[in-house]
Amino acid sequence: MDSAGLFVYGLAVAVVALLLIFIYDRCRFSELDAIPVIGPSGAVSSWLGVVRFIKDAPAMVQEGYQKMKHKGGMFRVPLIDRWVVVLTGPRLIEELRKVPEDELSFDHAMRDLLQVKYTFGIDAQEYPYHVQVTRNHLSRNLQTLFPDVYDEINHAFSTIIPLDQDGWTKVRIYPEIMKAMCRVSNRLFVGLPLCRSPEFEALQQQFALQVVLRATLVNCFPKFAHPIIGRLLTNTPSSIRRCMALLEPIVQERLQTLNQFKDEWNAQPNDMISWLIDVSDNEHRNLRSICLRILVLNFAALHTSAQSFTHALLNLATYPQYCTPLREEASAVINQDGWTKTATTKLIKMDSFLKESQRFNSTTLFPMMRKAMRQFVFSNGTVIPSGTHVVVASLPMHLDDEYFESASEFQPFRFSQRREDDGKDPQILLASTSASYIPFGYGHHACPGRFFASSVMKAMMAYLVLNYDIKLEKEGERPPDEWFMMNCSPNRKAEVMFRRRRPT
Repeated sequence: MDSAGLFVYGLAVAVVALLLIFIYDRCRFSELDAIPVIGPSGAVSSWLGVVRFIKDAPAMVQEGYQKMKHKGGMFRVPLIDRWVVVLTGPRLIEELRKVPEDELSFDHAMRDLLQVKYTFGIDAQEYPYHVQVTRNHLSRNLQTLFPDVYDEINHAFSTIIPLDQDGWTKVRIYPEIMKAMCRVSNRLFVGLPLCRSPEFEALQQQFALQVVLRATLVNCFPKFAHPIIGRLLTNTPSSIRRCMALLEPIVQERLQTLNQFKDEWNAQPNDMISWLIDVSDNEHRNLRSICLRILVLNFAALHTSAQSFTHALLNLATYPQYCTPLREEASAVINQDGWTKTATTKLIKMDSFLKESQRFNSTTLFPMMRKAMRQFVFSNGTVIPSGTHVVVASLPMHLDDEYFESASEFQPFRFSQRREDDGKDPQILLASTSASYIPFGYGHHACPGRFFASSVMKAMMAYLVLNYDIKLEKEGERPPDEWFMMNCSPNRKAEVMFRRRRPT
């Protein structure tokens, strides 16, 4: 047999071996047989379900939701590398929220989903001091730093959609919103002038995208191959090196000044770098650790906030008649309070519009995910074997008339009207979560940056409606969203028309 024949033979053996391993992995989860399945359930036939899930996950999950929400509330669907158990309805979501981390783990589920070992590195998850900074320092300082937020919004959109142009301007919206969100977030993360650096911006956007792509590819292979595939695909070391080269002058100066003045240094810049230095221990108070956290924070900010805001902007362009009430509210509030954090809390209709958009257009089917660290039994008797992933189906619930009246209709002022009717119910606000509204998750592991994200999105939308008319080129024809498995992105080729508004 010549070398070409040997290669083909070896490749065939490898493919058969991989198939056998995948079939073995499917058979290992026979303990899940008691849980209803959507699609074929056999070790081999379930691969037809995998293909269906890749092509049309929303329909598959909707089918399971409709069948099971009144019959125990659980079903399972096949992913490439595992079965996942899907919970439906607020009762089970409340129960899931209360389960301790050592039984159903959020952290370990994220390690598997994002292949953290190969995309971020385990250090970022085992020592997540950036989460504390996001939850505490970022929220606490947003009022003081909001002038910087507005200045960056003004600069970013004036660059993307120049105010000196007359007539309608067509903008491919998703990549431009990604740029704007990157600049605005990093104005508070790393400050001027780096937040406007094209090199820094490209690094953050590329890293955020590559984390998702590489994690998805690694999860296409059996677990024994993850160390090999993960190390072949990872770009984290090179991304950290690029980030270190850009941030080194800033971080090293801060560290030297801190070492010199210690606790007497009261004039340190008020930004994410300083906060990370402030809360880190001696082992993590160094350039590499700070840069890794900046990359992780940008991944979190860009991957969800840019998608959510693009969804909202496409909805506004689809229904441009809502520009007027949003504009009138923004004008009245800004005239009274200026471009401040306080002003964003008074944008009630704007808040409602964005919240309704998140309800109507998800960025993921499964915003809540846990991994069983040992066998767990739900109150209805359902047994979850150790190692199983448990998720919550959000979109079917968000579009269910049982929880939202006329749920299939986009009603932008649904929540502001409820607020007028029910008073100042905090559950009606954009950043709030509940057992029936979970775009940000729910409970202890709800997105810690949601308060920052909601303030920024409201300010960005207020800026746009005050300065531009907005519409789609083909009136009312919103470009379809792009789904891949459980993830949803606004249409990446969608274009929105903008026209500068003249001062009146």
